[in-house]
Amino acid sequence: MKLNTIKPAKGAKKARTRVARGIGSGLGKTAGRGHKGQHARKGGYNKLGFEGGQMPIQRRLPKRGFKSPIKALTAEVRLSELQKMKADTIDLSTLKAEGVVGANVLTAKVIKSGELTRKLTLKGVLATKGAREAIAAAGGTIEE
Repeated sequence: MKLNTIKPAKGAKKARTRVARGIGSGLGKTAGRGHKGQHARKGGYNKLGFEGGQMPIQRRLPKRGFKSPIKALTAEVRLSELQKMKADTIDLSTLKAEGVVGANVLTAKVIKSGELTRKLTLKGVLATKGAREAIAAAGGTIEE
């Protein structure tokens, strides 16, 4: 076998149909578009979702809900997860290193969920009111 003799398999390459090139082509005159009507015209297509002038379904149905763009960049951390961590001083880089939060997270917030019995120091990590009380009760501190 030589590189200059390689060809595609028979039937693999089909010739492009050339429309509007005379009566002999089978697709002359109207070029497969039929007679008159919207689809026979140049630019004769409506936008996606157009229902012939009737109010489209995406406008008839009510808007609902909200997707926060910063939700993916913020992580919640439970007190029980802090209890399992090895470090005593906890900041965002420590949380990322131990796999508690994802790598693309920009902020973290400690929530009151679970038990905390050991002394911790939080640096640059937000905390809810209940989590602050639980950390203070365990003898820990929160540095902003």
